[in-house]
Amino acid sequence: MPNAVEPPSESPTRLNAAYALLAEADAGSWRPLAGGTDMLVQIAGEIGEPPERVLDIWALDELRGISVDTDALVIGALTTYTDLRRSPLVAEHVPALAEAAATIGAAQIQNRGTLGGNVMNASPAGDTLPVLLALGAELVLGSTNGERRVNADDFWPSYRTTAARDDELLIRIRVPLVPSQQVCFRKIGTRRAQAISKVVMALAWTDSGETWSDVRLALGSVAATTVRARATEAVLEGLGPTRETADAAVEALTSELSPIDDVRSTADYRRLVAGRVLHRLIRDAGGW
Repeated sequence: MPNAVEPPSESPTRLNAAYALLAEADAGSWRPLAGGTDMLVQIAGEIGEPPERVLDIWALDELRGISVDTDALVIGALTTYTDLRRSPLVAEHVPALAEAAATIGAAQIQNRGTLGGNVMNASPAGDTLPVLLALGAELVLGSTNGERRVNADDFWPSYRTTAARDDELLIRIRVPLVPSQQVCFRKIGTRRAQAISKVVMALAWTDSGETWSDVRLALGSVAATTVRARATEAVLEGLGPTRETADAAVEALTSELSPIDDVRSTADYRRLVAGRVLHRLIRDAGGW
């Protein structure tokens, strides 16, 4: 039987109250709970060790909402996948994030699961993570000591690990709004729905007409963390979405990747499929 989980005497309804609990000397024993779609599997003993104590943050309305702040789309950590799918702001500025949200589970999961939970769970198969990484998102953490921002490039240093300290909560995600930036998303799983990713990819670039700049290519489910394919980005930089460019990018990606073998897929399959997905994304962008 898994260890019993000790709940707090009452769930905080204000962010400062949650910060105070996390600031306790044994703060590391708290595990924040939002939608619970991943943690409940852990509590059942199916994945890893269950948490010692659970801090229910679902009532923290300060962590909800989607807005535009000057040059960034700001998304509260408790924004659900359903919220992302229905948001006019997400549809206007980062539709790939809504696409990623639509691939996660069924309606029940999308109604409870949150973007912040996907970020903090830090699974290499987290479907929204490659989109955030490709977009250069900033993760805003808060505690009794104030707020700090961590770039997505630095947020997942190792398997299921984040840059957050024990006394910090993820409170919002900031996605820079870059003029003429495009981003596309693709997920490969065993089924068309309710499947954990075998390969998930997001490709972002700034379109100056015939050529691309500021190219960022991020992948999930191919390594211990979500990763950027920087050598492939360098191949794409300054070129246009032609067949020759796509062929060169695929060659670079298959050389650059060192995928993992696991229960869902093999390294060889992931390498092959990642190249084909990238080719398709470039082909779709070029309209050929």
